[in-house]
Amino acid sequence: MSADIEWQKSSFSGGGEQCVEVAWQGEEILVRESDAPRTVTRTSRAKFAAFIQGVKAGEFDHFVR
Repeated sequence: MSADIEWQKSSFSGGGEQCVEVAWQGEEILVRESDAPRTVTRTSRAKFAAFIQGVKAGEFDHFVR
């Protein structure tokens, strides 16, 4: 994994090690957990955009209740 990848955490994470981080590399979106940074999931920008739209629409709210 390239050292020049800029990972981004949500401002809602509280700055701790219990959050999800995202970055992009070329045409891929990378996702990892801050407490397990060596495990990275890769997806396309289109798939990630569809997921974000679902989050905004409340489709995944039942996972955090």
